[in-house]
Amino acid sequence: QVQLVESGGGLVQPGGSLRLSCAASGRLFSSAAMGWYRQAPGKQRELVATIAGGDSTNYADSVKGRFTISRDNAKNNVYLQMTSLKPEDTAIYYCNVVQMRFGLKYDYWGQGTQVTVSS
Repeated sequence: QVQLVESGGGLVQPGGSLRLSCAASGRLFSSAAMGWYRQAPGKQRELVATIAGGDSTNYADSVKGRFTISRDNAKNNVYLQMTSLKPEDTAIYYCNVVQMRFGLKYDYWGQGTQVTVSS
């Protein structure tokens, strides 16, 4: 079992920056894929960024060049550095971990952290 706790959300003005952190506890393998998703009011949850065990990254087109995902395997943490924030980035941001064990896929989610971009 893996538990995820996000932090770092808050209110920021357009053009500002925030850094989200996700602390994972439990049995987490360095090969696990980690990522961030978000859900805005009235919309479906969408992928923001993912980072694989080999550190390859993937970003939604809407955040490319503005957001950076990184991980610290020693601490079992994943981060999302967000810059040049826009009002449309307002959402609840969720940390996600996916790992395989004995041929089975395990998918874990955090409780989410609110990010509000507004003047």
